[in-house]
Amino acid sequence: MTAHDNSVRLAQPIAGSPFEVFRVFLKLGLTSFGGPIAHLGYFRDELVVRRKWIDEEGYADLVALCQFLPGPASSQVGFSLGVLRGNGLLGGLAAWLAFTIPSAAILFAFALGAAAFTGAIAEGVLHGLKLVAVAVVAQAIWGMAKNLTPDRERAAIALVGIAIVVFIGGSFGQIGAIALGAVAGLWLCRGELSKPTGHLRFPVSRRGGAVALIVFLALFVIPPLLVMTTGHQAVALFDAFYRSGALVFGGGHVVLPLLQAQVVAPGWVTNESFLTGYGLAQAVPGPLFTFAAYLGTVMGPTPDGLVGASIALVAIFLPGVLLVYGMLPYWDALRLRPTAQAAMRGANAAVVGILGAALYDPVWTSAVLSPPDFALALAGFLLLTVWKTQPWIVVVLLAAGGTLLHVI
Repeated sequence: MTAHDNSVRLAQPIAGSPFEVFRVFLKLGLTSFGGPIAHLGYFRDELVVRRKWIDEEGYADLVALCQFLPGPASSQVGFSLGVLRGNGLLGGLAAWLAFTIPSAAILFAFALGAAAFTGAIAEGVLHGLKLVAVAVVAQAIWGMAKNLTPDRERAAIALVGIAIVVFIGGSFGQIGAIALGAVAGLWLCRGELSKPTGHLRFPVSRRGGAVALIVFLALFVIPPLLVMTTGHQAVALFDAFYRSGALVFGGGHVVLPLLQAQVVAPGWVTNESFLTGYGLAQAVPGPLFTFAAYLGTVMGPTPDGLVGASIALVAIFLPGVLLVYGMLPYWDALRLRPTAQAAMRGANAAVVGILGAALYDPVWTSAVLSPPDFALALAGFLLLTVWKTQPWIVVVLLAAGGTLLHVI
């Protein structure tokens, strides 16, 4: 074996079963607090170090792929590890289901009981959850700006992204900002290209990958046409969440402005209910995208309840799953292309701008109504960024603070 062969580590499929994958990921779904970066750490400890489902190099390459693609990175990594261990699609679906169901069930139950949660104390708790959203989104922007806009060129792309969202608004403004960011990245972000190492080999054929990518594109194009011709609300619901999941670059928190444009702007969900659910989503384990289960439950038009939650939950995760499954056979070739890396750098910089605009409206304008509100939100931000406090603890503290302010 040559020195080159020794330096190449392969992610080889290991015999396992979908049931084993489900059991392991159910444990992770019940205990993985802290957001996508923390989830990746839990996965590494459990599946790389302890169970040795994949080696360190293969895991690093897999994380790079999922961060390159739109969608919830931690869920995409989990799905891919399920494909690897479960030797195919069933293993991936078992991993996704087990990791997703716990938090989705908690948010679904809260949404069902939200209507009965009334009174001064309830209003204070709900206002505290809106302040949690301020702190969490500000923390996300703080971290993403340091990583995704470290130079003048990408900072400029982010500023242009803010301007586009402010002046155009809605989903069209957000899509336009991401597209323009990618184009600008081709021009401005060609320096400091990353150096990929190793290979990824998963039990996914090129034909299977191509089918997944075709389905992804078909579901992006066909449902909007059906909505225009039929006006069917179930199709519109699926399309709104699928489109949001397909455009999330740079982290799960980016789904906030995308979903806000899709469900609050047309009046399906009130802004107050939207921010309350988003704040609560910070306190549960598992992926932030399970916020969709809450929104699908509290929808104004039908389908809502369990049917609405199911449609929203599947729709928001589906594009990320299709993309990562489709890209697994092609990733080695794509990641070597400088143009792909440059475009993604520009798109990610634009995402920082989109999230920055959302921090002001609807998050700040709906939650920070007085100087004490500002003090609580700032305290939550400092707890998250300086003291590295667990998000669920911040949720409890700000909910208690909001209650105290409301009562006195």
